[in-house]
Amino acid sequence: MEGMAYGAGKAGGAFNPITFFLQPHTILRILSWFFSIVIFGSIANEGYVNRPDEAQEFCIFNRNQNACNYGLFMGTLAFLCCLAFLALDVYFPQISSVKDRKKAVLADVGVSAFWSFMWFVGFCFLTNQWQVAKQEDNPLREGGDAARAAITFAFFSIFTWAAQSFFGYQRYKLGADSALFSQDYIDPSLDAGGAGDPYTSFTAGADDLGQGNPVGGSSYQGINGEGGGRYQEY
Repeated sequence: MEGMAYGAGKAGGAFNPITFFLQPHTILRILSWFFSIVIFGSIANEGYVNRPDEAQEFCIFNRNQNACNYGLFMGTLAFLCCLAFLALDVYFPQISSVKDRKKAVLADVGVSAFWSFMWFVGFCFLTNQWQVAKQEDNPLREGGDAARAAITFAFFSIFTWAAQSFFGYQRYKLGADSALFSQDYIDPSLDAGGAGDPYTSFTAGADDLGQGNPVGGSSYQGINGEGGGRYQEY
């Protein structure tokens, strides 16, 4: 993965929408975004019922207003969080600072793990309140499909957010290894003590030429310093 940091190439590259939408963490974010819409919509539209002799509506989950508020609040926040991280994923390849990329990946890991835990709590809470709901509070069993849909997609959200945290951790490990490689790498041309320096050999040969000694040959001097010449060794 040379030239890459935390799962993305160098800043300034062209954005490829096909590659972006085929990435595993992008698919998981879109699924989590869709699940949050289903949970919020199910509770907001059919999460409140009333008895035949009452005008006031109560939460379908055992008439516990906190259960409906939890689902609505978490669904809204999860929806906004998915949009924010999708925008960050689009902008991520343009981040030139390795430290900023590291912070973004760590935020992805932490936030995704947090949402996985919160949806686990929400799934258990909604399931329990639905099981203990009294039939006389809802004799027609209105909103049953909406309640089951909210519980089901809260359960699915546990795994989509956990998978996002896992893929984020994989990107963090990949980025840490790449950064370590870049720091430990030393250009051989900068190593003054390196053996077999080609520039040293060439300089030595140039010195021989400058002194009149051809490379690979020898010179001789005539009697009384006259009539000198050279011969080539074969």
